[in-house]
Amino acid sequence: MGEISPEKRSGCGLLNVVFGRRSIWPRRSTSTGSLHTYTPKNNVTLVQSMPASSRQSGGFEGTTILDSSDAPLHKQVDRVIARPGQNHARSPPVYQQHHPPPVVAARNSPSQQGHGQVCKVPHNGLVISGELESMIIDHQQSKGAGKLVRASSSNVMLFGNLGNLRQHGSNGNSTANNVLDYLPKTAKEEQSPSNGKYSTSVIGNVVKKSEKPSLCRAISTRMDPEQLKILGNEDYKNGRFAEALALYDAAISIDPNKASYRSNKSAALTALGRLLEAAFECREAIRIDPYYQRAHNRLATLYVRLGEAEKAAYHFKQAGAEADPDSMIKAKKVQVHLHKCTELKRQRDWNTLLKEATLAIAAGADSAPLIFSLKAEALIKLHKHQEADETMAKGPNFDIDECIKFFGPIGSTSLLLVHAQVNMIAGRFDDAVAAAERASRLDANNKEVNKILRRTKAVALARSKGNDLFKAARYSEAFAAYGEGLNHDPYNAVLLCNRAACRSKLGQFEKAIEDCSAALGVRPFYSKARLRRGHCYAKLGKWEACIQDCEMLLTENPNDEEVGKLLKEARAWRQQGSQNMKNGGVHSNEVVLVSSNECFRDYVTSPGLSVVLFFRKLGDSIIMQFIEHLHKRYPSVNFLKVEVEDNPSIAKSEGINSLPAFIIYKNGARAREVPGNSHDLLESSIKFYVSS
Repeated sequence: MGEISPEKRSGCGLLNVVFGRRSIWPRRSTSTGSLHTYTPKNNVTLVQSMPASSRQSGGFEGTTILDSSDAPLHKQVDRVIARPGQNHARSPPVYQQHHPPPVVAARNSPSQQGHGQVCKVPHNGLVISGELESMIIDHQQSKGAGKLVRASSSNVMLFGNLGNLRQHGSNGNSTANNVLDYLPKTAKEEQSPSNGKYSTSVIGNVVKKSEKPSLCRAISTRMDPEQLKILGNEDYKNGRFAEALALYDAAISIDPNKASYRSNKSAALTALGRLLEAAFECREAIRIDPYYQRAHNRLATLYVRLGEAEKAAYHFKQAGAEADPDSMIKAKKVQVHLHKCTELKRQRDWNTLLKEATLAIAAGADSAPLIFSLKAEALIKLHKHQEADETMAKGPNFDIDECIKFFGPIGSTSLLLVHAQVNMIAGRFDDAVAAAERASRLDANNKEVNKILRRTKAVALARSKGNDLFKAARYSEAFAAYGEGLNHDPYNAVLLCNRAACRSKLGQFEKAIEDCSAALGVRPFYSKARLRRGHCYAKLGKWEACIQDCEMLLTENPNDEEVGKLLKEARAWRQQGSQNMKNGGVHSNEVVLVSSNECFRDYVTSPGLSVVLFFRKLGDSIIMQFIEHLHKRYPSVNFLKVEVEDNPSIAKSEGINSLPAFIIYKNGARAREVPGNSHDLLESSIKFYVSS
């Protein structure tokens, strides 16, 4: 076998190299039965190697020479591997330690079966740097199941990854805890087939290159940080950004003061969408090397995307010849739009502010959270709540602590305030309060912050109180609670929809429709409000409007069973005209003519207000006209007519003694009886019960 170059020397000791240790490997001659011998400089213990017979038959070499020097191979004479004599008796080495060492079994060829050896490797037999020990502990803690061990060559390995190591209790074919399992993967990376083989084949200390170029090559090959960077660049060019990031991190851990490593890491973070972290890495690269033009250009480009146009202009100047002309043009456009946005917000010109913020994002500030928040704020002021929520959802989702570190407390406060308002109008009340409280801690003396915090807490409390009352069927009190919240936020779609539910339960269907329509005005795709309005339209017999709402809901969710059922009933009503869907009830001029006891009970026991006229067939036409007039004035009230001759059992069960007569029912209970000729008393009673 020819000599292996330092860049391609392999084994399991990269982690020693990463944390400051260098390995000097003995040069192999053409004959596998001989090794070069070195003369020790200092007090060096001579380590026995395996006999020539074992080496010739493909046995595992149990010794490796390690040194931290970077001198050429022929000058490294710190350790000597002595060749045993012809009659040398092999005796196991003795180690002084308190715990039994792990056992590493040699892979023997068929010629060695029956007399293969098991070499016991001491846990602390060779000195290892404190940095490496710390790295092993960190790796085990972060990966949980990952375990690193030192082989007899004093290199660091992962159980189950190298061909000449097996896990304790394994059957020799296990691939558990393979090093590839610990690597980040991209969507482009193909999954390796589970064929029962190791991803990296090892014979002795020579590594056979795997199909997957990533961090495993760094772990299975000795190389310096420059080689790690080269591998990272290769992964980056092939779209494996997570693997490239891991390799750049490994290079930085060896040499943290190399600006190019930080700059390349910034590129990988940018590709992964972690722009704030990428900017921090560029800043660090410039701190290390203030004249590193490529890092200046990269940071300036990031500043453009993050909406920091003035800072971008400064770093473009520092970038010199490396400055990207296209990015410089974007920076100038973004800066112009941002200056306009500042002035427009001061003037409270929300329509123009919305336009300029949109142009700034399109010009290049596509990941600027403060510009997205400006756009969302303008939409809130214009009562376009649905669009405001969508705008913040499309914007960058950076961690708020990173935003505070990058944009400072003032910029982060305005960002948190917009988040609080958007969360509140979208019904995420707990998140809204949390954002407002965080903004208050950042800027406690800001009047606007304190105002929004008080309002957010009041709305959240009103909504919680109203929900509890509604669940307890105390609809009038819940109605009042939601109204308190709407006093603080009149356009809150959630509170409007909840109040509509209370009004529907109280039989105020027309008012419920008004609340639902107001909620849909600020959130056009608020499905709960549209469905509730459809039910109210059905209660009022407005089938065309009900069908329209149901059809729109089904375009959004075709499998909604409740909407499908309501749509079917509404179409049936429209087809049958005056025929009542409820057990024999018949409409006469939109006032329900009851023709069965079941239909009567169904109406008067339902939530809301119902007014029933008991009359004879040859009744007074004035009374008929009056009830039709009331029906038009109070469409939320159910008006029914019962012909006593056809339904004597109903009149008897309700105790009707004189005709005509009106009986008012509220929420299933009999509320009041009014004589047929007392029209004013009847209307005043209806007004009272509708408003109560």
